[in-house]
Amino acid sequence: MGKADQNKKHKMESLLNTSFELFTSKGLNKTSISDIVEKAGVAKGTFYLYFKDKYDIRNRLISHKSSQLFMQAYGELNRSGIKAFDDRIIFIIDHVLDLLAANKGLLAFIYKDLSWAVFKKALTSPVSQDDIDFRDVYQKMIDEADVELRDPEIMLFQIIELVGATGYSSIMYSDPVPLEDLKPHLETTVRGIIKQYSGDKKKAGR
Repeated sequence: MGKADQNKKHKMESLLNTSFELFTSKGLNKTSISDIVEKAGVAKGTFYLYFKDKYDIRNRLISHKSSQLFMQAYGELNRSGIKAFDDRIIFIIDHVLDLLAANKGLLAFIYKDLSWAVFKKALTSPVSQDDIDFRDVYQKMIDEADVELRDPEIMLFQIIELVGATGYSSIMYSDPVPLEDLKPHLETTVRGIIKQYSGDKKKAGR
């Protein structure tokens, strides 16, 4: 990466980090573009080189932060040696929930605007070269799975809706129970969802 590219990357990261800090402390509505560029130490024109408005940077932040979460979880998964598909999904869920429990501000920021459509875009539209495209990661996990999976996107949708809603309430309010008490119930339900969409890979390959 040349010096010019490094400078662009630095400015982009500065704007993203500053925006996240302001959005989570002041709120989106009370944060102006002037606030962002002043704190980031860049010209307002620089902001518009990368983003259309503060809603654009908010959406890009959701993508960036979601990618970072899954990149960390997937990295740990690869080091774990876990092979079974359902075990791998459970591992990622546990890791992401633990990261969010340690950073409730991040959870509140992501969850507030997170629908399936936003989530899907967040995980398949990398903001920077350091972000992952979860679509590729998920497809790789499906290809390597020890079972044949039908309608894997619908399966993932159901898992995300379940984990997102119950995990949020559990982490933020300990409702209906704290996260560690919820995890065994989530695991049982997620494994049940995966089983509904799974078949024998050897038979399917015939």
